[in-house]
Amino acid sequence: MGQEENIALQDEGLSAPSGLFEHLNHLQRLNTLNVLDAAQQRQAKTYAPSSLGLLKQPTGADWQEYVTDLGQRSVLFWDTLRQRGDNTLAHERAGYPLLLKFNHETLVAGEDLLRPVNYSLLQILAGPGQRLDSKKQPVIIIDPRGGHGSGIGGFKQDSVIGESLRAGHPTYFISFSHSPRPGQTLADIVEAQARFLEEVSARHPASAKPVVIGNCQAGWALMGLAATRPELPGLIIVNGAPLSYWAGVNGRNPMRYTGGLLGGGWMARLGSDLGNDRFDGTWLVSNFESLDPANTWWGKYYHLFSEVDSEAPRFLDFERWWGSPTLLNGEEIEMIVDDLFIGNQLSGGLGRKSSGLDLKRIEVPVVVFCSYGDNITSPQQALDWITDVYPSDLALQNAGRTIVYLRHASIGHLGIFVSGEVARREHRELLGAVDTINELPGGLYEMLIDDLPENSDTPYAVRFERRRIADIHGKVQPPRDDDREFALVERASDFNNTLYDGFVRPWLRQLINEPTAEMMRKAHPFHQQQVMWNSLNPALWWLAGSAAQVSKDRHPASPSNPLLAWQELFSNQVQDALNGYRDLRDAAQEMSFYGVYGVLNSLAGNTPGRDLQAHARQHDKVLTQRLQDALPLGGLMEALIRILFLLGRDSDEPGKQSVEKLILQLQVLLQDYSAEPLDLRETLRLQKLLVATHPQESLHSLPLMLVEPEERQQVLAAVANLLPELLTSGADNPFWCELHTLLDVPLPGFSLTQPSGEADVVVEKIPAITPEPIKPKTPVVVPEPVKQKAPVVAPEPVKQKAPVVVPEPVKQKAPVVVAEPTAPVTPTKTRKPAKGKKGAKKPPAP
Repeated sequence: MGQEENIALQDEGLSAPSGLFEHLNHLQRLNTLNVLDAAQQRQAKTYAPSSLGLLKQPTGADWQEYVTDLGQRSVLFWDTLRQRGDNTLAHERAGYPLLLKFNHETLVAGEDLLRPVNYSLLQILAGPGQRLDSKKQPVIIIDPRGGHGSGIGGFKQDSVIGESLRAGHPTYFISFSHSPRPGQTLADIVEAQARFLEEVSARHPASAKPVVIGNCQAGWALMGLAATRPELPGLIIVNGAPLSYWAGVNGRNPMRYTGGLLGGGWMARLGSDLGNDRFDGTWLVSNFESLDPANTWWGKYYHLFSEVDSEAPRFLDFERWWGSPTLLNGEEIEMIVDDLFIGNQLSGGLGRKSSGLDLKRIEVPVVVFCSYGDNITSPQQALDWITDVYPSDLALQNAGRTIVYLRHASIGHLGIFVSGEVARREHRELLGAVDTINELPGGLYEMLIDDLPENSDTPYAVRFERRRIADIHGKVQPPRDDDREFALVERASDFNNTLYDGFVRPWLRQLINEPTAEMMRKAHPFHQQQVMWNSLNPALWWLAGSAAQVSKDRHPASPSNPLLAWQELFSNQVQDALNGYRDLRDAAQEMSFYGVYGVLNSLAGNTPGRDLQAHARQHDKVLTQRLQDALPLGGLMEALIRILFLLGRDSDEPGKQSVEKLILQLQVLLQDYSAEPLDLRETLRLQKLLVATHPQESLHSLPLMLVEPEERQQVLAAVANLLPELLTSGADNPFWCELHTLLDVPLPGFSLTQPSGEADVVVEKIPAITPEPIKPKTPVVVPEPVKQKAPVVAPEPVKQKAPVVVPEPVKQKAPVVVAEPTAPVTPTKTRKPAKGKKGAKKPPAP
């Protein structure tokens, strides 16, 4: 198989100076096409024949009806904004309480920990008619702290918390308060969340380790926690989390250019200094809103205006949460910007800096949920960490990790967490598939949710399809290696940060105190638009009473009124104009980014890009050589596990193969085995990888692992005890016959002339494997201990069975699998460990 099938392909970097000009020309053509195509699609939708068919000439009665409805809707609209201001002020006066629609109690308060933090562990209580199953895996939802208020995971019923309760899982929520504790750092938060996971596991000793769900910022923080403490989670689900921030596609994902265009992370330092060493999350929220001006400046308000009778409660609920941004300590925001957004140090990878976290240490399955409509976390930013950590399919297979990804076609960033439709579909099916995901063999999978007909028992069908690393990008491949430009952004950011720390920060911190910082937070335009319309405004003394009167005497326009269609057309034209402005702005930002940092890259010597294909080829070459060397090494335990994997390689059972379930019984058979548990896991991983990558060589090297006849009989007897069906139908299993022929052991219980009753007696006399033959610590069973333990598998029963399995039937079966294939395996280097008595060499771990 060519390496192109194993890694995510990327085009070769273009050489300077022509490479830079070619790339800029490519971007110009690409963005021009994108802008024109988007404008054409919007115009086609706005002026669709179905819409134009509704544009009729209104009558006088239509005008009278519409004007009355327009005036009433206007009063109700402005009154809703007044209620939003009142709610925001009330929320501030109450100390920014957590906005959850579910009853809960605090189990562990972060402020009581040795290193206090503003996080707490909550237990979500079951609602009326809900019953929780204590045997199910507990679910922990971590609230994202990305600038907005707390409670995104459960501020309405159709949410991640609601779906977890509906599925019967004991549910917990890690929330945060508005203000961080003095001196709080990201490391303190990691330690606190680890303490929370330990508490949940201790409360459910009889169930599996908890399923931990992290949204957005909580997603990348959760991955760091799992890499630091891999023993804590049982399953990880990250939703819309940027794990590889430099990743993206030209013509899309404009937010990744923001750090470079602003000169790096110095503005985060400025924001924290202006906030008296606390960064106002309002800046992050307003930056998010600026990505979609059509929705921010018009769309969400028009939706409220046009559906004010039914939309007001939902609008107020969302704005109560959205309009109460949180605060971050200066050290927190600086580390987030410098290490994640600018430095891209979470996933590391070839030629990149690393934050010290190794995502390879994550042992449990990881599920990544992302969306093509997400303008904050694109699918590339959510998934490219996989290619950074595991450059090829063989690398992922060697690690034995299970990674599942789920991609939505169009939902936006916030919709991943707060959309009721997404909660009822994607999140419900994710939680319903927890057991299946835990049973998946190691590898990369895509989770697909199919809509079923309305008359079906269930609305959706979930399936998991194997994918290659190259499938992560789908049909859209990155056109070039962008690491060169983004690496220059990091260097420029370090330089600007040094200038700021030396010339601005010393005197600015002396000018700012807490009252000044609070005044600037209150004066922020985003905050003002939330509270400007409130009952304390004397200009609105009439609004509440008028709205109450309008509600009593409401006369909405008929849906068939043609003026409503004209109103909709006007709104669509406004949004089209704002979307056009956004497209032009994003295109200009991308051109400016590559124009500035492309030139700097040329002046700096045109640093060569990463050769990911060469890196993957070298990685696979080294790993393949190690696997070849490990083929003939091992003893009884390794041979037994390898045979079980060989028997189950063609299994059609969904989920993990049945052989893997049988291997779990080895923990009972090896209960007196004195090696560490990690040795058994490593042996399972190595033998499974050998069987997957070298199935024939794994089989033909078994005689080199089992030199003595007693060893071969012992291992085959153990396999027969674990798979009793082989005693009755083994003669029909070609591999089972081939295995006996290869190891030169007569096939037990099979004779063409033997009566059935005698066969049953033979089956009962098959020796059972016991822990004693596998007691030595070294996995390679040397000849002397086997001979000492020969009484366990006594030679007499073997001799008694010799007449039962006569030589003639064996000779008849010999043509099925002959012994010649063992010739390619050279025993020169490999028989020494098997013959060694106590200095046996342990198989290398690739």
